[in-house]
Amino acid sequence: MKGIDFPIVKTKPPKSSREFDLTDPAERKVYFQEKVPKEIAELKDYFRDNTFVAYLLGKKMAGKGTYTKLLAEIFGSDLIKHLSVGDLVRATDQVKDDQKAKDELFNYLEKNYRGFIPLEEAFEAFINRDTSTLLPTEFILALVKREIELAGRVNLFIDGFPRNMDQISYSLYFRDLINYRNDPDIFVLIDLPEAVINERIKFRRICPVCNSSRHLTLFPTSLIEYDEENNEYFIKCDNPECEPHRMVGKEGDDKGIEVIKDRLVMDDELIRKAFGLHGVPKVLLRNAVPLDIVGEMVDDFEITKEYVYSGKGKDITVEQKEWIMIDDNGIESVSLLPSAVVVEFIKQLHSILIG
Repeated sequence: MKGIDFPIVKTKPPKSSREFDLTDPAERKVYFQEKVPKEIAELKDYFRDNTFVAYLLGKKMAGKGTYTKLLAEIFGSDLIKHLSVGDLVRATDQVKDDQKAKDELFNYLEKNYRGFIPLEEAFEAFINRDTSTLLPTEFILALVKREIELAGRVNLFIDGFPRNMDQISYSLYFRDLINYRNDPDIFVLIDLPEAVINERIKFRRICPVCNSSRHLTLFPTSLIEYDEENNEYFIKCDNPECEPHRMVGKEGDDKGIEVIKDRLVMDDELIRKAFGLHGVPKVLLRNAVPLDIVGEMVDDFEITKEYVYSGKGKDITVEQKEWIMIDDNGIESVSLLPSAVVVEFIKQLHSILIG
């Protein structure tokens, strides 16, 4: 991203290490322990008595949920929680037909919502998913506050808020105002080339139960099967805390980034605004490494490959091809697998929280 110096990820050790299959949860566990053992041990010790709140800011498909889930693998889901504001709003379907849950939510908002739009009007738009009515910031804040209370004492990664530039300082002020948790705030800013976003959208797959996000051709799970009826390969969720459900695409994904161009511009502005805010430590994550230096920075197995499938049933074979893309600065680059970026994530978290 122009104007912000995102560090290039360096995970390659002085001496060559063994290769890891980063699609395999068991392999990832060993991988993280080899790459950042000291940082993991000291952060685990820190989390016994301390928590923090991180605001995840990155363009669509930047991997915010994936990075959080990988951190939960490392430190435990009892210590790491991903709070998606988008999922929070979409979860109205679970409340809409449950009058008791609906009443409980309204009663909470009645006590905590402070805004210029009448609560009844905002609540009606929220329940009915009325996209013509923009939910006020104060309403979203009250929803987030409720989720923070329900989460308990865990490290929170808030995804999807702030959602515009005015809300950046407003959200931080809100936390101070309610004095709910005296935790350090951290901005996590993620730089991802649009070429990667386009590819990720077209072939992304989501677990319908745990919402884990993976990719059919660039970052599959370890569970690959063939659908005879539809003549297509598919992947199943391999989250150790979930079940092997078939992962599915989202409607409209085949169009790539064309339908979200305006949003990408706004996301870019949000990242720049957050970067310029003083007093809040920042984790800067970069997904791409220039092709001419990749050999000295990362191991080959940490680079995103294109997966090509053949065969059926028990005879499915998987081949990997090199995937090179052009980043936003016009430089030939490779994209890193999420696990490699999380190594850098852990290093920077450790530096901020422990020093």
